[in-house]
Amino acid sequence: MNNKLYNEFIEKKNKGIKSFAVLIDPDKADETSLNKLIDLSVKAGVDYFFVGGSLVVSNSTDECISTIKSNCDIPVLLFPGSPSQISRYADALLYLSLISGRNPELLIGQHVISAPMVKKSGLAIIPTGYLVIDGGAPTTVSYISNAAPIPSDKDDIAICTAMAGEMLGLKLIYMDAGSGARIPITESMIEKVAKNVAIPIIVGGGITTPEKAYLNCKAGADVIVIGNAIEKDPTIITEISAAIHNSYSKA
Repeated sequence: MNNKLYNEFIEKKNKGIKSFAVLIDPDKADETSLNKLIDLSVKAGVDYFFVGGSLVVSNSTDECISTIKSNCDIPVLLFPGSPSQISRYADALLYLSLISGRNPELLIGQHVISAPMVKKSGLAIIPTGYLVIDGGAPTTVSYISNAAPIPSDKDDIAICTAMAGEMLGLKLIYMDAGSGARIPITESMIEKVAKNVAIPIIVGGGITTPEKAYLNCKAGADVIVIGNAIEKDPTIITEISAAIHNSYSKA
């Protein structure tokens, strides 16, 4: 797979370098707040922007990404609620397959329908195994997917699910407790999954402090994604970025 961003993920993983991604919901990103967020992210050394949401109700994704691209060089990856939520302005698409659930539409059904459009978009495609972990509160993704999340204390289920995704040929594992999760994914679960798969691991949901971001990295996460916490307090970007990048420089 000739994919510059994916190759970068692999290279960083091999070197033990951790990355920080800021998740932007285009429905919530007005021009003023978005420009402020971009400025803070550049200064803090954010590695990636993920753009998308479980339920995008506006048509502002193109505009949101165009604003990012015109103001900085940080790569933009689509993190869509469905495979049809695409934008040609992005650098890559996380082509999510919900392997933790049993809803065939989000496992393969919607992908079949969207495949011609995705192919035509010319986007770099990164097949991604999406694992929803119980974060202690109902989430939009759980409601939309009509699929039960993996219980937060069932490390073995997460391990086997991630292993299956890797053996099926998926290129990333994305473990997500959901926006506003009360219970973030445990370091134990992250560590055990990381020991059993060789592909990069993305972790998000309920990470609200630099300490938690740091511990997740030490447990084996390769990319930490923060969204809801930054919406509440954008200035936390600097502290979280420092924690993530220090997690490997001090290893």
